[in-house]
Amino acid sequence: MKRILIFCLLLTAVHVSAQQVLTVEQAIDLALKNNYDIRLAKNDAAIAANDYAYANWAFAPRINGTASRVWNTTRTKQEFVNGTKRDTSGIHSNNFTGNVTLSWTLFDGLKMFATRQKLEAIRDLGDATMKDALITTVANVIASYYAVVQGKQQLHNLSEQLAIADERVKLSDAKFQTGLGPKTDWLQSKVDYNALKASFLRQQTVIDQGKVILNQYMAIEDGNTQYEVQDSIPLNTDLAYGKMREEMLQRNTSLMVAKQNLTVSQLALKESKGDYFPVINFNTGYNFTKVNSNAATNSFSPIFNQNGVINYGFSATIPIFNGLNVHRQVKNAELNVSYQQLSLENTRTKMDMALSNAFKDYEYYKTAVDLEDENLGLARENAMVALERFKQGVSTTIEVKEAQQSLEDAYNRLINARYNIKLAETQLLRLNGDLIK
Repeated sequence: MKRILIFCLLLTAVHVSAQQVLTVEQAIDLALKNNYDIRLAKNDAAIAANDYAYANWAFAPRINGTASRVWNTTRTKQEFVNGTKRDTSGIHSNNFTGNVTLSWTLFDGLKMFATRQKLEAIRDLGDATMKDALITTVANVIASYYAVVQGKQQLHNLSEQLAIADERVKLSDAKFQTGLGPKTDWLQSKVDYNALKASFLRQQTVIDQGKVILNQYMAIEDGNTQYEVQDSIPLNTDLAYGKMREEMLQRNTSLMVAKQNLTVSQLALKESKGDYFPVINFNTGYNFTKVNSNAATNSFSPIFNQNGVINYGFSATIPIFNGLNVHRQVKNAELNVSYQQLSLENTRTKMDMALSNAFKDYEYYKTAVDLEDENLGLARENAMVALERFKQGVSTTIEVKEAQQSLEDAYNRLINARYNIKLAETQLLRLNGDLIK
């Protein structure tokens, strides 16, 4: 039996060495470069940063210029009461006009200052949203990666059970052939072996499906699963609740996003209130006109005319009544501020609950790992003893099957406990914003 087990392990080792091993750090690096959610969040953050880059131009004056040129051809024939006739056909003229205007808002109820601050807050919101997407993606990659590792460990468990089941089949067959055991023992052993073989094949499919999910987070082709993952799940057992909660309140990205949404809504309220005040502008402009003509239509009409006019002054737009539209906008902005305050408190309570639950899972599975590790050693020894007793004819195949099932269950509980403590650890680090630096 030991030879069969060693052979199965060697086959697994050869298969692993034939494929490239992808580490969790490499998987995270690929996700940070390629993941679609991250790329979308980066694009949104870049738009917000670009808007803020032009925020100070809100204080600058607005300058506009226009120019036009028109060509005219005049055909005029006139007859007067005294019999005089006049024909001024063929007069050609061209008109050129141009003007430059400047309008500079000097006061608008401090609305432009609020706009600049809001653009800055939106930029910070974009950064916080992008970091939240980064952390969420990293957490998903870690969970998906170690789900594949978990599947690989369960495959190793099934490989070990197959070796034991194969030994049972051979011993039952030998006893049946020599008349020392019933055929039913051999039949049951063969049924158990085939069931384990089916589970082994199914587990290989589960691993491939897990790799497809991991590929989605890394944004690589679904068919590219020709890589191996690491064999073990490293654990951090030194996390402390008090420190985690203190860091969460300061660095949790969901809280940061909620706080920035509140800040943006408060600045939007200031913007809306600015519409209650008059807008004072300084205005100036230069107008230029020039007319050229090859002839005059009468003695009083010039054939050349040019004018240049500079004007400047101040204007004030005073809101008197606009159907209470400003009042409506201010009221909506105030309601949005209240909504964002409630959303922030709701997010804070959710993060507190998530941290508490994750830490309870973390503490439980730390204890479970130690317990199941001990159970695995006992179950493995029990299975070896039961198999040896069966070989010597002092136990039944049922006893061997029960010992083998206990070994399989103990192995799976240990694997699941290690995976679950990794999930809890990842959740804690995600909540306190320490999953990425």
